[in-house]
Amino acid sequence: MTSLRTLGSSELEVFPLSLGGNVFGWTADEAQSFAVLDAYTAAGGNFVDTADVYSAWAPGNRGGESETVLGNWLAARGNRSEVVVATKVGAHPDHKGLSANTVRAAAEESLRRLRTDYIDLYYTHYDDPSVPVEEILTVLDGLVREGKVRAIAASNISAGRLQESLDFSDREGVARYVALQPHYNLVSRDTYEGPLQDIASRGGLAAVPYYALASGFLTGKYRPGAKVDSPRAAGAGEHLQTERGVRVLAALDRIAEERGAEVATVALAWLAAQPTVAAPIASARTVEQLPALLAVADLTLKDDELAELTRASA
Repeated sequence: MTSLRTLGSSELEVFPLSLGGNVFGWTADEAQSFAVLDAYTAAGGNFVDTADVYSAWAPGNRGGESETVLGNWLAARGNRSEVVVATKVGAHPDHKGLSANTVRAAAEESLRRLRTDYIDLYYTHYDDPSVPVEEILTVLDGLVREGKVRAIAASNISAGRLQESLDFSDREGVARYVALQPHYNLVSRDTYEGPLQDIASRGGLAAVPYYALASGFLTGKYRPGAKVDSPRAAGAGEHLQTERGVRVLAALDRIAEERGAEVATVALAWLAAQPTVAAPIASARTVEQLPALLAVADLTLKDDELAELTRASA
């Protein structure tokens, strides 16, 4: 039985891999999404990440598709209390920004689509510098006090605004961020390491990194001359053109072969071992893609392996 990790100072206990819901209602239809969710939870997974904007970018979608699919699955399986549901506010086309009125309206819509009366972890999806942190945290605190949200977190926020937010919460005794969702992986380290990671560490926040596999590049399927059928192929393939990308793949290949593991598992295991990281986020469009992701729960890299990957990704 995989041991769960506590998210920061919250009471939320989560599986060490968060299942990304960005594909639900986009590249995975409802039946495929249900199958992936069933397989993830059957393996012990309990931490699903979505957002109110997923997947407004897809032709014919308006945003909220992922939450709707997840809500339908929770209702069909009757397992709401067993799943830690994380969603985000601030980027839905109808509810952009983080003004108090916007956050409150968006939260009600998310609750409706998720077919639940509470959200376990509620992220501000993108910081909104036009709104004072006092206003943002006061409205989030209200949602917590009303029982509609269990814990709050931030994503895509500067070190300065994060520190200001934590200081306000501590000073005023309102709800405090327990987690941070940064862009962080073996080929994108400066997006988190440094001041942001330092503040998270000092403040006792858990990191739940997105783009944990660099849009698929760190699965190892992108190779010179290989064609990959994915809407994210162009972006992921760009890493092949960098010295760091080539170095990282070579190190991943060597360690994966030695450990009898998938390349993706090794990449996630490096991330899971980094200071403050509680659970990387990775999505699966099909059940077949899940085992390599879930295996991170059972793979602990040795110190020399971690050091080799850290050097390669410098």
